[in-house]
Amino acid sequence: MFFPPAVIIHGLTDARAAVGPGRPVTLLSAPGAGLFAGCLWWRSLVDLVRHDGVVDLLDCADGSGQAMAALRIGVCRLVLWPEAPAWNAVAEIARTQGGCVLPAAPPALDLAQSGAGCRLEAWLTGPQGCAVRP
Repeated sequence: MFFPPAVIIHGLTDARAAVGPGRPVTLLSAPGAGLFAGCLWWRSLVDLVRHDGVVDLLDCADGSGQAMAALRIGVCRLVLWPEAPAWNAVAEIARTQGGCVLPAAPPALDLAQSGAGCRLEAWLTGPQGCAVRP
């Protein structure tokens, strides 16, 4: 599976900014957002801005239970730390749903950083994409 360049988003404004240029993009949640914001929030946010070329990736940190909840609602591309309980089981379920579980987040432009919006276009056209074996 190939992930286009990743952009960390923190809400709807960031998500709209990330997809605004119309380039392939991986919408990446903030680190651990699956634990504090939840998978329903993430799914709703991504559904509002989804179009061709958008891939979403929810970071669940070490929360295997929250990762399983995400899988139950169809969020099947996750970041889950390798030391999380039942990592292999979560990864296998994600794989059967056509997704994957990454042990760490890919390199990303965090839209909360000062000046990140000015660097967005260059980030999306650069070589930051990454291939991941399912």
